[in-house]
Amino acid sequence: MGKGEEQGGMCAEREAPSPSYTWEEIQKHNVHTDKWLVIERKVYNITQWAKRHPGGLRVISHYAGEDATDAFKAFHPDPVFVRKFLKPLLIGELAPGEPSQDRGQNSQLVEDFRALRKTAEDMNLFQADPVFFSLYLGHILVMEALAWLMVSYCGTNWITTFLLAIILAVSQAQAGWLQHDFGHLSVFKKSTWNHVVHKFVIGHLKGASANWWNHRHFQHHAKPNIFKKDPDVNMVHLFVLGDTQPVEYGKKKLKYFPYNHQHEYFFFVFPPLLIPVYFQMQIFMTMFRHKFWADLAWAFSYYLRYFTLYIPFYGVLGSLCLLTFVRFMESHWFVWVTQMNHIPMEIDNDKHRDWLSAQLAATCNIEQSFFNDWFSGHLNFQIEHHLFPTMPRHNYHKIAPLVRSLCAKYNVPYEEKPIMKAFSDIVGSLKKSGALWLDAYLHK
Repeated sequence: MGKGEEQGGMCAEREAPSPSYTWEEIQKHNVHTDKWLVIERKVYNITQWAKRHPGGLRVISHYAGEDATDAFKAFHPDPVFVRKFLKPLLIGELAPGEPSQDRGQNSQLVEDFRALRKTAEDMNLFQADPVFFSLYLGHILVMEALAWLMVSYCGTNWITTFLLAIILAVSQAQAGWLQHDFGHLSVFKKSTWNHVVHKFVIGHLKGASANWWNHRHFQHHAKPNIFKKDPDVNMVHLFVLGDTQPVEYGKKKLKYFPYNHQHEYFFFVFPPLLIPVYFQMQIFMTMFRHKFWADLAWAFSYYLRYFTLYIPFYGVLGSLCLLTFVRFMESHWFVWVTQMNHIPMEIDNDKHRDWLSAQLAATCNIEQSFFNDWFSGHLNFQIEHHLFPTMPRHNYHKIAPLVRSLCAKYNVPYEEKPIMKAFSDIVGSLKKSGALWLDAYLHK
């Protein structure tokens, strides 16, 4: 073989250079039939993969045309494992002259936040304490047993029944916070174990669907308080939220409800009905529509256990009424805790902020105390939870001072308030938005 032929063969064996793309071109690929995103300057075509994405089609699609680096790291505790799924989707990389962040985001802030995440990893803050979660599960099971023993030994008088309902409501609420931990893969090192126990807690202890929760809740974390992307602010025209939606509805003369009174009818619609009515309908419709048969089996095991335990005492109708009352009380608890961190914050269309700024705009913290930690399932540390969703909750207080310091450095508002003020701010925010709607409806 001649020298020229040898060199030609070597050149043929070299890999062709990866195509490079500008942000302007990438941002065009953000429609239903054509989706690209960027992770660590690599460009991926997720159009077909999105349909098979374990976290759901929508959550990954919300980052089409954007840099998803920090969201990718936030949701995947084992990025090395996940990257093998990304490899076939790789189509190129950012052009050398393109910044790593899109839409003019502060690159230094982004780098400092990633350094903070590395610090948290070095401090082992992503490692769960098995004793904490064992005791937490234990106190839920003790309440379940105590409730049944009460009615067994004390009978079905009104006082016993009322105390029984309270104990079951507390157990259900705490099981809700616990399933949240497993759903976020924040307990076990192996994702498989988190998924299995998640199905047990949300399915057998609560009668709900793990897949339904995952596909809904991860959208909320990916784009919190963003219309059309966060299902938690899709209030189906019952409420107008934030500052822009009320004005938009008002200008269009939309009046599905008297929104200027939404801070009043909120008490009769949202807290009492969310879990016993809306969630129950949505859960079972989702399980049947998407054929989540494993979730359905877990939910069936919950109802089988519950009715087996309580029909002998209350009969079928009485047991059903008791369960409805328990969920009625739990629903109030759930709504006030989950909304105190979000409804009073900014609710708007997507502004494509960096991860830190987007999460801080949509979340606030509640003052720490033993009661607040227990009552809210540590969601009083909502800021830290949103920044690091796979971090075990018992470590939030350790990373909080570092988050607060980083926010102060870049003048990113870090809001913390007493729990009663947080509750009142929900009503105040609804009242303010309702007034904006009425003004636009009447005068614009």
